[in-house]
Amino acid sequence: MISPRMATGMQEKQYTPSLLNFFIYNPKFGPREGEEEKKILFYHPSDVEKNEKIRNVGLCEAIVQFTRTFCPSKPAKSLHTQKNRQFFFEPEENFWIVMVVRNPMVEKPNKEGKPPTIEYQEEEILDTVYGAVLQQCYSMYKLFNGTFARAMEAGGVELLTQKLEKFFYRYLQTLHLQSCDLLDVFGGISFFPLDKMTYLKIQSFVNRVEESLSLIKYTAFLYNDQLIWSGLEQDDMRILYKYLTTSLFPRHSEPELAGRDSPLRPEVAGNLLHYGRFLTGPSNLKDPEAKFRFPKIFVNTDDSYEELHLIVYKAMSAAVCFMISASEELGREFCEQLDGLVGPQLTLLASDICEQYNINRRVSGPDKEPQFKFIYFNHMNLAEKSTIHMRKTASVSLTSVHPDLMKILGDIHADFVRVDEDEEIIVKAMTDYWVVGKKSDQRELYVILNQKNANLIEVNEEVKRLCATQCIVTRHLNGYTQTLYLALIVSLLWNAII
Repeated sequence: MISPRMATGMQEKQYTPSLLNFFIYNPKFGPREGEEEKKILFYHPSDVEKNEKIRNVGLCEAIVQFTRTFCPSKPAKSLHTQKNRQFFFEPEENFWIVMVVRNPMVEKPNKEGKPPTIEYQEEEILDTVYGAVLQQCYSMYKLFNGTFARAMEAGGVELLTQKLEKFFYRYLQTLHLQSCDLLDVFGGISFFPLDKMTYLKIQSFVNRVEESLSLIKYTAFLYNDQLIWSGLEQDDMRILYKYLTTSLFPRHSEPELAGRDSPLRPEVAGNLLHYGRFLTGPSNLKDPEAKFRFPKIFVNTDDSYEELHLIVYKAMSAAVCFMISASEELGREFCEQLDGLVGPQLTLLASDICEQYNINRRVSGPDKEPQFKFIYFNHMNLAEKSTIHMRKTASVSLTSVHPDLMKILGDIHADFVRVDEDEEIIVKAMTDYWVVGKKSDQRELYVILNQKNANLIEVNEEVKRLCATQCIVTRHLNGYTQTLYLALIVSLLWNAII
Protein backbone atom coordinates (compact mmCIF):
# COMPACT_ATOMS: atom_id res chain seq x y z
CA MET A 1 0.00 0.00 0.00
CA ILE A 2 1.25 3.45 -0.88
CA SER A 3 1.25 5.82 2.05
CA PRO A 4 -0.59 9.13 1.57
CA ARG A 5 2.61 10.80 2.77
CA MET A 6 4.55 11.53 -0.39
CA ALA A 7 7.62 13.70 -0.55
CA THR A 8 7.50 16.87 -2.54
CA GLY A 9 9.99 17.77 -5.24
CA MET A 10 11.46 14.38 -6.17
CA GLN A 11 8.11 12.58 -5.83
CA GLU A 12 9.29 9.81 -3.57
CA LYS A 13 6.73 7.11 -2.77
CA GLN A 14 6.54 5.51 0.64
CA TYR A 15 5.06 2.01 0.95
CA THR A 16 3.71 0.78 4.29
CA PRO A 17 4.06 -2.82 5.61
CA SER A 18 1.89 -5.34 3.81
CA LEU A 19 1.07 -9.03 4.09
CA LEU A 20 2.95 -11.23 1.61
CA ASN A 21 2.15 -14.73 2.85
CA PHE A 22 0.24 -16.39 5.66
CA PHE A 23 0.26 -20.16 6.07
CA ILE A 24 -0.36 -22.92 8.61
CA TYR A 25 1.41 -26.27 8.52
CA ASN A 26 2.07 -29.39 10.57
CA PRO A 27 5.42 -31.12 9.88
CA LYS A 28 4.03 -34.49 11.07
CA PHE A 29 1.48 -34.70 8.23
CA GLY A 30 3.98 -35.13 5.38
CA PRO A 31 7.12 -36.82 6.73
CA ARG A 32 8.08 -38.69 3.55
CA GLU A 33 9.60 -37.30 0.37
CA GLY A 34 6.90 -36.47 -2.17
CA GLU A 35 4.28 -35.89 0.53
CA GLU A 36 5.39 -32.38 1.49
CA GLU A 37 2.11 -30.81 0.30
CA LYS A 38 0.21 -32.73 3.01
CA LYS A 39 1.92 -30.57 5.64
CA ILE A 40 0.18 -27.44 4.35
CA LEU A 41 -3.21 -26.86 6.00
CA PHE A 42 -3.77 -23.32 4.78
CA TYR A 43 -1.87 -20.98 2.47
CA HIS A 44 -2.51 -17.36 1.53
CA PRO A 45 -2.55 -16.25 -1.21
CA SER A 46 -4.11 -19.44 -2.54
CA ASP A 47 -3.06 -18.88 -6.17
CA VAL A 48 0.65 -19.42 -5.39
CA GLU A 49 2.18 -22.28 -7.39
CA LYS A 50 2.36 -25.59 -5.48
CA ASN A 51 6.16 -25.94 -5.58
CA GLU A 52 6.61 -22.42 -4.22
CA LYS A 53 4.27 -23.21 -1.33
CA ILE A 54 6.25 -26.35 -0.52
CA ARG A 55 9.54 -24.46 -0.79
CA ASN A 56 8.41 -21.65 1.53
CA VAL A 57 6.99 -24.03 4.12
CA GLY A 58 10.10 -26.20 3.95
CA LEU A 59 12.34 -23.17 4.52
CA CYS A 60 10.37 -22.14 7.63
CA GLU A 61 10.43 -25.70 8.94
CA ALA A 62 14.22 -25.81 8.48
CA ILE A 63 14.68 -22.49 10.29
CA VAL A 64 12.60 -23.66 13.25
CA GLN A 65 14.43 -26.98 13.50
CA PHE A 66 17.84 -25.32 13.20
CA THR A 67 17.14 -22.81 15.97
CA ARG A 68 15.91 -25.61 18.25
CA THR A 69 19.48 -26.92 18.39
CA PHE A 70 20.48 -23.77 20.29
CA CYS A 71 17.42 -23.54 22.56
CA PRO A 72 14.98 -26.50 22.36
CA SER A 73 12.36 -24.79 24.53
CA LYS A 74 12.41 -21.47 22.62
CA PRO A 75 12.50 -21.89 18.82
CA ALA A 76 12.71 -18.96 16.41
CA LYS A 77 10.00 -16.33 16.60
CA SER A 78 11.08 -14.18 13.65
CA LEU A 79 13.50 -14.01 10.74
CA HIS A 80 14.82 -10.65 9.50
CA THR A 81 15.75 -10.10 5.85
CA GLN A 82 16.21 -6.96 3.81
CA LYS A 83 12.88 -7.19 1.99
CA ASN A 84 10.59 -8.88 4.51
CA ARG A 85 10.11 -10.15 8.03
CA GLN A 86 8.86 -13.66 8.87
CA PHE A 87 7.05 -14.45 12.12
CA PHE A 88 6.60 -17.95 13.54
CA PHE A 89 4.11 -19.11 16.16
CA GLU A 90 3.32 -22.59 17.50
CA PRO A 91 -0.09 -22.23 19.23
CA GLU A 92 -0.57 -25.99 19.60
CA GLU A 93 1.92 -28.83 19.47
CA ASN A 94 3.30 -29.29 15.92
CA PHE A 95 0.89 -26.72 14.45
CA TRP A 96 2.81 -23.72 13.11
CA ILE A 97 1.44 -20.40 11.87
CA VAL A 98 3.74 -18.25 9.74
CA MET A 99 3.17 -14.64 8.67
CA VAL A 100 5.45 -12.95 6.13
CA VAL A 101 5.34 -9.14 6.10
CA ARG A 102 6.94 -6.98 3.44
CA ASN A 103 9.11 -4.31 5.03
CA PRO A 104 8.19 -0.65 4.49
CA MET A 105 10.11 0.88 1.61
CA VAL A 106 10.77 4.15 -0.16
CA GLU A 107 10.84 4.37 -3.94
CA LYS A 108 13.16 7.13 -5.13
CA PRO A 109 13.11 8.16 -8.82
CA ASN A 110 16.38 8.47 -10.71
CA LYS A 111 17.34 10.91 -13.44
CA GLU A 112 17.81 10.08 -17.10
CA GLY A 113 15.05 7.47 -17.16
CA LYS A 114 16.81 4.93 -14.94
CA PRO A 115 14.68 2.56 -12.82
CA PRO A 116 13.78 3.96 -9.40
CA THR A 117 15.90 3.06 -6.38
CA ILE A 118 14.18 1.01 -3.67
CA GLU A 119 15.23 1.50 -0.07
CA TYR A 120 13.82 -1.00 2.46
CA GLN A 121 13.24 0.26 5.99
CA GLU A 122 13.59 -3.06 7.78
CA GLU A 123 14.14 -1.48 11.21
CA GLU A 124 10.67 0.08 11.13
CA ILE A 125 9.07 -3.33 11.75
CA LEU A 126 8.82 -4.26 15.46
CA ASP A 127 8.88 -7.95 16.35
CA THR A 128 6.80 -7.44 19.48
CA VAL A 129 3.99 -5.71 17.55
CA TYR A 130 3.65 -8.10 14.63
CA GLY A 131 4.33 -11.16 16.77
CA ALA A 132 1.33 -10.09 18.88
CA VAL A 133 -0.76 -9.62 15.71
CA LEU A 134 0.06 -13.20 14.67
CA GLN A 135 -1.03 -14.53 18.07
CA GLN A 136 -4.26 -12.53 17.80
CA CYS A 137 -4.99 -14.29 14.51
CA TYR A 138 -4.98 -17.63 16.29
CA SER A 139 -6.93 -16.34 19.29
CA MET A 140 -9.66 -14.96 17.03
CA TYR A 141 -9.83 -18.27 15.12
CA LYS A 142 -10.07 -20.20 18.39
CA LEU A 143 -12.86 -17.94 19.66
CA PHE A 144 -15.14 -18.90 16.75
CA ASN A 145 -13.86 -22.38 15.85
CA GLY A 146 -12.19 -23.93 18.88
CA THR A 147 -8.73 -25.43 18.86
CA PHE A 148 -6.99 -27.17 15.96
CA ALA A 149 -6.83 -30.38 18.00
CA ARG A 150 -10.59 -30.41 18.62
CA ALA A 151 -11.27 -30.04 14.89
CA MET A 152 -8.89 -32.93 14.20
CA GLU A 153 -10.78 -35.09 16.69
CA ALA A 154 -14.14 -34.20 15.15
CA GLY A 155 -13.33 -34.62 11.46
CA GLY A 156 -9.62 -35.05 10.82
CA VAL A 157 -7.47 -32.98 8.48
CA GLU A 158 -10.31 -32.39 6.03
CA LEU A 159 -12.52 -30.66 8.60
CA LEU A 160 -9.62 -28.60 9.94
CA THR A 161 -8.61 -27.33 6.48
CA GLN A 162 -12.25 -26.40 5.76
CA LYS A 163 -12.47 -24.39 8.98
CA LEU A 164 -9.14 -22.67 8.29
CA GLU A 165 -10.13 -21.74 4.73
CA LYS A 166 -13.52 -20.41 5.77
CA PHE A 167 -12.20 -18.30 8.65
CA PHE A 168 -8.90 -16.93 7.39
CA TYR A 169 -10.14 -16.18 3.87
CA ARG A 170 -12.29 -13.42 5.38
CA TYR A 171 -10.21 -12.54 8.44
CA LEU A 172 -6.98 -11.79 6.56
CA GLN A 173 -8.82 -9.21 4.46
CA THR A 174 -9.44 -7.24 7.66
CA LEU A 175 -5.76 -7.33 8.68
CA HIS A 176 -4.37 -3.79 8.22
CA LEU A 177 -0.73 -4.13 9.21
CA GLN A 178 0.05 -0.44 8.68
CA SER A 179 -2.28 0.40 11.60
CA CYS A 180 -0.65 -1.91 14.17
CA ASP A 181 1.16 -0.43 17.15
CA LEU A 182 1.79 -0.86 20.89
CA LEU A 183 -1.91 -1.30 21.75
CA ASP A 184 -1.94 -4.47 19.63
CA VAL A 185 0.83 -5.85 21.84
CA PHE A 186 -1.18 -5.25 25.01
CA GLY A 187 -4.52 -6.39 23.62
CA GLY A 188 -6.08 -4.67 26.61
CA ILE A 189 -9.59 -3.62 27.56
CA SER A 190 -10.80 -0.05 27.93
CA PHE A 191 -13.06 0.27 31.00
CA PHE A 192 -15.82 2.86 31.20
CA PRO A 193 -15.54 5.14 34.28
CA LEU A 194 -18.71 5.10 36.38
CA ASP A 195 -19.93 6.36 39.72
CA LYS A 196 -20.78 3.67 42.27
CA MET A 197 -24.57 4.00 42.19
CA THR A 198 -24.78 3.70 38.41
CA TYR A 199 -22.51 0.66 38.54
CA LEU A 200 -24.79 -0.94 41.12
CA LYS A 201 -27.77 -0.33 38.82
CA ILE A 202 -25.95 -2.25 36.07
CA GLN A 203 -25.04 -5.05 38.50
CA SER A 204 -28.66 -5.29 39.57
CA PHE A 205 -29.81 -5.33 35.92
CA VAL A 206 -27.44 -8.22 35.09
CA ASN A 207 -28.60 -10.19 38.16
CA ARG A 208 -32.28 -9.74 37.29
CA VAL A 209 -31.85 -10.78 33.66
CA GLU A 210 -29.77 -13.85 34.55
CA GLU A 211 -32.38 -14.84 37.14
CA SER A 212 -35.30 -14.36 34.73
CA LEU A 213 -33.55 -16.09 31.79
CA SER A 214 -31.85 -19.05 33.44
CA LEU A 215 -30.35 -20.24 30.13
CA ILE A 216 -27.81 -17.38 30.26
CA LYS A 217 -24.39 -18.61 31.46
CA TYR A 218 -22.30 -15.45 31.03
CA THR A 219 -23.02 -11.76 30.56
CA ALA A 220 -20.89 -8.79 29.50
CA PHE A 221 -22.04 -5.15 29.61
CA LEU A 222 -20.42 -2.39 27.52
CA TYR A 223 -21.06 1.30 27.00
CA ASN A 224 -19.48 3.44 24.27
CA ASP A 225 -17.34 0.45 23.26
CA GLN A 226 -15.89 0.29 26.80
CA LEU A 227 -16.38 -2.59 29.21
CA ILE A 228 -18.29 -2.16 32.47
CA TRP A 229 -19.08 -5.72 33.57
CA SER A 230 -18.06 -9.23 32.46
CA GLY A 231 -18.63 -12.73 33.78
CA LEU A 232 -16.08 -14.29 31.42
CA GLU A 233 -12.49 -15.19 32.21
CA GLN A 234 -10.05 -12.40 31.36
CA ASP A 235 -8.38 -14.07 28.36
CA ASP A 236 -11.74 -14.94 26.78
CA MET A 237 -13.13 -11.45 27.40
CA ARG A 238 -9.98 -9.90 25.94
CA ILE A 239 -10.41 -11.49 22.52
CA LEU A 240 -14.22 -11.12 22.55
CA TYR A 241 -13.76 -7.43 23.36
CA LYS A 242 -11.44 -7.03 20.38
CA TYR A 243 -13.99 -8.68 18.08
CA LEU A 244 -16.83 -6.50 19.37
CA THR A 245 -14.98 -3.18 19.18
CA THR A 246 -13.10 -3.70 15.91
CA SER A 247 -15.59 -5.75 13.90
CA LEU A 248 -19.17 -6.10 15.15
CA PHE A 249 -19.87 -2.64 16.60
CA PRO A 250 -18.37 -0.67 13.67
CA ARG A 251 -20.63 -2.59 11.29
CA HIS A 252 -23.70 -1.51 13.24
CA SER A 253 -22.79 2.06 14.13
CA GLU A 254 -25.68 4.51 14.32
CA PRO A 255 -26.50 7.99 15.65
CA GLU A 256 -27.00 7.63 19.41
CA LEU A 257 -29.54 9.38 21.61
CA ALA A 258 -28.20 11.09 24.71
CA GLY A 259 -29.40 11.20 28.30
CA ARG A 260 -32.35 13.32 29.32
CA ASP A 261 -32.67 14.71 25.80
CA SER A 262 -34.20 11.38 24.78
CA PRO A 263 -37.85 11.96 23.84
CA LEU A 264 -38.68 8.34 24.66
CA ARG A 265 -37.49 8.34 28.26
CA PRO A 266 -40.76 9.42 30.00
CA GLU A 267 -42.81 6.91 28.00
CA VAL A 268 -40.69 3.82 28.41
CA ALA A 269 -42.19 2.57 31.67
CA GLY A 270 -45.78 2.95 30.50
CA ASN A 271 -45.63 1.81 26.89
CA LEU A 272 -42.64 -0.51 27.07
CA LEU A 273 -41.18 1.26 24.07
CA HIS A 274 -37.43 1.05 23.70
CA TYR A 275 -34.47 1.32 21.35
CA GLY A 276 -33.23 -2.23 21.85
CA ARG A 277 -32.26 -4.43 18.92
CA PHE A 278 -30.25 -7.57 18.19
CA LEU A 279 -26.80 -7.10 16.64
CA THR A 280 -26.48 -10.88 16.25
CA GLY A 281 -29.46 -13.06 15.37
CA PRO A 282 -32.76 -11.67 14.03
CA SER A 283 -32.57 -8.18 12.58
CA ASN A 284 -36.34 -7.73 12.89
CA LEU A 285 -38.47 -9.79 15.27
CA LYS A 286 -41.67 -8.82 13.44
CA ASP A 287 -40.42 -10.37 10.21
CA PRO A 288 -42.10 -13.81 9.78
CA GLU A 289 -39.03 -14.94 7.80
CA ALA A 290 -36.58 -13.85 10.53
CA LYS A 291 -33.61 -16.14 11.10
CA PHE A 292 -32.80 -17.11 14.68
CA ARG A 293 -29.20 -18.15 14.17
CA PHE A 294 -26.50 -16.81 16.44
CA PRO A 295 -22.71 -17.04 16.07
CA LYS A 296 -21.05 -19.64 18.27
CA ILE A 297 -17.97 -18.97 20.36
CA PHE A 298 -15.63 -21.22 22.33
CA VAL A 299 -14.43 -20.24 25.81
CA ASN A 300 -12.45 -21.92 28.58
CA THR A 301 -10.74 -24.06 25.93
CA ASP A 302 -7.96 -25.06 28.34
CA ASP A 303 -10.30 -26.94 30.69
CA SER A 304 -14.11 -27.19 30.38
CA TYR A 305 -14.17 -26.22 26.66
CA GLU A 306 -17.58 -24.54 26.39
CA GLU A 307 -19.37 -23.85 23.12
CA LEU A 308 -21.83 -20.97 23.42
CA HIS A 309 -24.36 -18.95 21.45
CA LEU A 310 -23.32 -15.28 21.34
CA ILE A 311 -26.28 -12.90 21.60
CA VAL A 312 -25.37 -9.22 21.34
CA TYR A 313 -28.18 -6.82 22.15
CA LYS A 314 -27.86 -3.04 21.96
CA ALA A 315 -29.89 -0.01 23.02
CA MET A 316 -28.45 3.43 22.24
CA SER A 317 -24.79 3.35 23.35
CA ALA A 318 -25.19 0.38 25.71
CA ALA A 319 -24.59 -3.18 24.54
CA VAL A 320 -25.02 -6.47 26.40
CA CYS A 321 -23.56 -9.83 25.40
CA PHE A 322 -25.48 -12.89 26.57
CA MET A 323 -23.80 -16.27 26.23
CA ILE A 324 -25.91 -19.44 26.26
CA SER A 325 -24.88 -23.07 25.86
CA ALA A 326 -24.79 -24.08 22.18
CA SER A 327 -26.80 -27.21 23.03
CA GLU A 328 -29.87 -25.03 23.69
CA GLU A 329 -32.29 -24.32 20.83
CA LEU A 330 -33.02 -20.61 20.59
CA GLY A 331 -36.13 -19.60 18.67
CA ARG A 332 -38.63 -16.79 18.26
CA GLU A 333 -40.24 -17.26 21.67
CA PHE A 334 -36.96 -16.87 23.55
CA CYS A 335 -35.86 -13.85 21.50
CA GLU A 336 -39.20 -12.09 22.05
CA GLN A 337 -38.95 -12.79 25.78
CA LEU A 338 -35.40 -11.39 25.91
CA ASP A 339 -36.36 -8.35 23.83
CA GLY A 340 -39.34 -7.56 26.06
CA LEU A 341 -37.34 -7.97 29.25
CA VAL A 342 -34.04 -6.36 28.30
CA GLY A 343 -35.05 -3.66 25.80
CA PRO A 344 -36.90 -1.23 28.12
CA GLN A 345 -34.47 -1.67 31.02
CA LEU A 346 -31.38 -1.30 28.84
CA THR A 347 -32.79 1.84 27.20
CA LEU A 348 -33.30 3.44 30.61
CA LEU A 349 -29.86 2.34 31.78
CA ALA A 350 -28.16 3.74 28.68
CA SER A 351 -29.93 7.06 29.23
CA ASP A 352 -28.94 7.14 32.92
CA ILE A 353 -25.30 6.33 32.14
CA CYS A 354 -25.10 9.04 29.50
CA GLU A 355 -26.76 11.60 31.78
CA GLN A 356 -24.42 10.80 34.68
CA TYR A 357 -21.40 10.88 32.40
CA ASN A 358 -22.36 14.31 31.06
CA ILE A 359 -22.87 15.63 34.62
CA ASN A 360 -19.43 14.41 35.62
CA ARG A 361 -17.88 16.09 32.60
CA ARG A 362 -19.57 19.39 33.40
CA VAL A 363 -18.39 19.19 37.02
CA SER A 364 -14.80 18.47 36.00
CA GLY A 365 -14.81 21.48 33.68
CA PRO A 366 -13.65 21.83 30.07
CA ASP A 367 -10.86 19.58 28.88
CA LYS A 368 -7.53 21.32 28.71
CA GLU A 369 -4.84 20.27 26.31
CA PRO A 370 -2.22 18.60 28.54
CA GLN A 371 1.48 18.91 27.93
CA PHE A 372 1.81 15.14 27.84
CA LYS A 373 0.25 12.11 26.16
CA PHE A 374 0.34 8.66 27.68
CA ILE A 375 -0.46 4.95 27.31
CA TYR A 376 -1.19 2.95 30.45
CA PHE A 377 -1.60 -0.83 30.73
CA ASN A 378 -2.23 -3.06 33.73
CA HIS A 379 -1.25 -6.70 33.18
CA MET A 380 -3.34 -7.87 36.15
CA ASN A 381 -6.77 -6.76 34.93
CA LEU A 382 -5.89 -5.98 31.27
CA ALA A 383 -7.01 -2.36 31.72
CA GLU A 384 -5.59 0.03 29.15
CA LYS A 385 -5.94 3.73 28.54
CA SER A 386 -4.45 5.88 25.81
CA THR A 387 -4.58 9.64 25.29
CA ILE A 388 -2.29 9.18 22.29
CA HIS A 389 -4.87 7.40 20.15
CA MET A 390 -7.68 9.55 18.81
CA ARG A 391 -9.14 6.52 17.07
CA LYS A 392 -8.05 2.87 17.03
CA THR A 393 -9.87 0.30 14.91
CA ALA A 394 -8.86 -2.72 12.88
CA SER A 395 -8.35 -0.60 9.76
CA VAL A 396 -7.03 2.68 11.10
CA SER A 397 -4.89 3.96 13.93
CA LEU A 398 -5.11 7.72 14.29
CA THR A 399 -2.56 9.00 16.78
CA SER A 400 -1.83 12.51 17.98
CA VAL A 401 1.95 11.96 17.83
CA HIS A 402 4.47 11.33 15.05
CA PRO A 403 5.03 7.69 13.96
CA ASP A 404 8.69 8.00 14.98
CA LEU A 405 7.59 8.54 18.59
CA MET A 406 5.32 5.50 18.40
CA LYS A 407 8.33 3.52 17.19
CA ILE A 408 10.30 4.66 20.26
CA LEU A 409 7.46 3.49 22.51
CA GLY A 410 7.60 0.08 20.85
CA ASP A 411 11.37 -0.10 21.29
CA ILE A 412 11.09 0.75 24.99
CA HIS A 413 8.45 -1.97 25.47
CA ALA A 414 10.72 -4.48 23.71
CA ASP A 415 13.42 -3.65 26.26
CA PHE A 416 10.95 -4.19 29.10
CA VAL A 417 10.05 -7.63 27.74
CA ARG A 418 13.68 -8.76 27.97
CA VAL A 419 13.90 -8.25 31.74
CA ASP A 420 11.66 -9.30 34.64
CA GLU A 421 12.62 -6.48 37.00
CA ASP A 422 10.90 -3.10 37.27
CA GLU A 423 12.55 -0.57 35.01
CA GLU A 424 12.39 3.03 33.81
CA ILE A 425 13.71 4.45 30.53
CA ILE A 426 13.86 8.12 29.54
CA VAL A 427 14.66 9.12 25.95
CA LYS A 428 14.98 12.52 24.29
CA ALA A 429 13.89 12.28 20.67
CA MET A 430 15.46 14.13 17.76
CA THR A 431 12.35 16.36 17.68
CA ASP A 432 13.07 17.47 21.29
CA TYR A 433 10.16 15.48 22.69
CA TRP A 434 10.79 13.51 25.88
CA VAL A 435 9.66 9.86 25.86
CA VAL A 436 9.40 8.01 29.18
CA GLY A 437 8.65 4.33 29.80
CA LYS A 438 8.03 3.01 33.30
CA LYS A 439 7.43 -0.63 34.26
CA SER A 440 6.42 -1.31 37.86
CA ASP A 441 4.27 -3.86 39.70
CA GLN A 442 2.74 -5.46 36.58
CA ARG A 443 1.89 -2.04 35.15
CA GLU A 444 3.40 -0.16 32.23
CA LEU A 445 3.20 3.58 31.64
CA TYR A 446 4.50 5.37 28.54
CA VAL A 447 4.55 9.17 28.48
CA ILE A 448 5.38 11.63 25.68
CA LEU A 449 6.18 15.11 26.98
CA ASN A 450 6.17 18.22 24.81
CA GLN A 451 8.60 20.20 26.97
CA LYS A 452 11.56 20.99 24.75
CA ASN A 453 13.42 23.07 27.31
CA ALA A 454 12.89 20.70 30.24
CA ASN A 455 15.80 18.85 31.82
CA LEU A 456 15.94 15.27 33.05
CA ILE A 457 14.98 16.19 36.63
CA GLU A 458 11.91 18.15 35.52
CA VAL A 459 10.79 15.34 33.23
CA ASN A 460 11.16 12.84 36.06
CA GLU A 461 9.06 15.01 38.38
CA GLU A 462 6.32 15.37 35.75
CA VAL A 463 6.13 11.58 35.35
CA LYS A 464 5.97 11.15 39.14
CA ARG A 465 2.93 13.46 39.25
CA LEU A 466 1.23 11.40 36.54
CA CYS A 467 2.05 8.16 38.40
CA ALA A 468 0.50 9.64 41.54
CA THR A 469 -2.70 10.18 39.57
CA GLN A 470 -2.67 6.52 38.55
CA CYS A 471 -2.23 5.51 42.20
CA ILE A 472 -5.34 7.51 43.11
CA VAL A 473 -7.23 5.65 40.40
CA THR A 474 -5.98 2.32 41.78
CA ARG A 475 -7.12 3.13 45.31
CA HIS A 476 -10.51 4.19 43.98
CA LEU A 477 -10.88 0.90 42.12
CA ASN A 478 -9.99 -1.09 45.24
CA GLY A 479 -12.73 0.69 47.18
CA TYR A 480 -14.99 0.19 44.20
CA THR A 481 -14.45 -3.59 44.35
CA GLN A 482 -15.37 -3.64 48.05
CA THR A 483 -18.58 -1.79 47.22
CA LEU A 484 -19.41 -4.39 44.56
CA TYR A 485 -18.99 -7.24 47.02
CA LEU A 486 -21.26 -5.42 49.47
CA ALA A 487 -23.82 -4.87 46.73
CA LEU A 488 -23.75 -8.57 45.87
CA ILE A 489 -24.40 -9.51 49.52
CA VAL A 490 -27.29 -7.03 49.73
CA SER A 491 -28.71 -8.43 46.47
CA LEU A 492 -28.56 -12.00 47.79
CA LEU A 493 -30.24 -11.00 51.07
CA TRP A 494 -32.97 -9.14 49.20
CA ASN A 495 -33.66 -12.16 46.98
CA ALA A 496 -33.84 -14.37 50.08
CA ILE A 497 -36.38 -12.01 51.73
CA ILE A 498 -38.70 -11.84 48.74
